[in-house]
Amino acid sequence: MSNLLAEDLARAHLAARLQQAESQRRGHQLAAARRLSRKAERAAAQARLALARVI
Repeated sequence: MSNLLAEDLARAHLAARLQQAESQRRGHQLAAARRLSRKAERAAAQARLALARVI
């Protein structure tokens, strides 16, 4: 009986760890997307400036 309890505990612990890892990964992906977005915005602003200088 205690063996089943230990298995259930281990399974619950593993599920919690997987969920935690997944949320961390999602946070990292979000941060990377924000960085790329800011980089793209800077590049667009530089392109607008360059275009304004040419005109």
